[in-house]
This record gives sequence, C-alpha cells and structure tokens, in this order.
Amino acid sequence: MAIAAAVLGVFSREPYIVGKPNSMMFRSALNRLGVHSEGTGMIGDHIDTDIVAGIEAGLHTVLVLSGIADRAEIARYPFRPKLVIDAVADLLDYLS
Repeated sequence: MAIAAAVLGVFSREPYIVGKPNSMMFRSALNRLGVHSEGTGMIGDHIDTDIVAGIEAGLHTVLVLSGIADRAEIARYPFRPKLVIDAVADLLDYLS
C-alpha cells in the first residue's frame, strides 16, 4: 500500500490495483488466445477471489471444495458459482 500511496502522491490519481486473480487478467488472456469468455472457465477454491474474478470476466465458474471453500461458505455471498464440485476429478463427469 505504500507504493499505492506514492503513486497517488505523485500523480494525484488512484492506482488501479491488480491482484491475483483479476478479471482484467482473464480478459487479457482471452484476447491473446483469441477465444471468447462463453467457452472458458475459472476453476478455483476461493469463492471471494477466484469465483468473483471469473464472474466479473464472464467466465463459467467452478468452485472446488477440495481446497479452502466449503458448502456453508457459499451462502455468505450474494453471487454463486455456476458449478460446485468436491474435487477437480469430478469435472470428468461434466465433459462430453
């Protein structure tokens, strides 16, 4: 945050802080790869970072419960992932 304060002091503008993950990162990657968000997904175990960034980028979001998040945590947020699975291996059940 000290660097952000320095930027604000020098340029008199609020810096845009990019954390990981970030929807801007996803959009840049989609553009670079020449693909559309409709056919792309974000798989993550943090609902407040991974899933939020995926939703903001318009991606299909998958919350994996084998990491940090659990089912009870989902109710704490006003947004929802498109899919909730117990483990990444469970994605095989959804592939055609």
